Amino acid sequence: MPAEQERVSREEEITSVFVELADTLVAEFDVMDFLHTLTERTTHLLPVDAAGVILLNAQGRMVDATASDEQTRRLELAQIEWQEGPCHDCIHTSAPIPDTPLDTHQAQEHWPRFTQWAAERGFAAAAAVPLRLRETAIGALNLFRTRPQALGEPDLRLAQALADAATIGILQYRAIRDQTVINEQLEGALNTRVVIEQAKGMLAERLDLTPDEAF
Repeated sequence: MPAEQERVSREEEITSVFVELADTLVAEFDVMDFLHTLTERTTHLLPVDAAGVILLNAQGRMVDATASDEQTRRLELAQIEWQEGPCHDCIHTSAPIPDTPLDTHQAQEHWPRFTQWAAERGFAAAAAVPLRLRETAIGALNLFRTRPQALGEPDLRLAQALADAATIGILQYRAIRDQTVINEQLEGALNTRVVIEQAKGMLAERLDLTPDEAF
């Protein structure tokens, strides 16, 4: 394939993924399927072998959301349990963690349990980019590789762009969900008010009371 044609094909592929991640208003939207799609598309577009997402819940605790495969999901859970690893650091700093070889002294000293566990399962390096609202992280997209090819700056920028697109989708989902709850609560309050007004009118009429006395 000519280089120009290959470049256009990749650009079209990237555009298609962003369109897919932006389509969060469909009736059958499911946030977990959405995040799993993110990990699958990430491993397809970037030179990584696995990806996962960890989110912060309403109490500010890290929870495992999804991963591209079961082994990566266990690695995500280990990061949460041990409170160490690229995802943990990424969420707490709201900053990207660059591609980090796991056989370096710095990585092994900073993430002792994580690096050993990951290396034993064939992972050679890890990175993470935040899912963030302005300066506050709501989660992180983790990137793992087993091959020697390192992630360059263009790869990390693309990963961050994918994470940003996913963040918009998550926040939009939460806003719609919260608005639905608010609407349900409002409807319930209005229905209760109607019942009260009806009862107040009946009491006022039958017992010859003022509206305040009936209330």
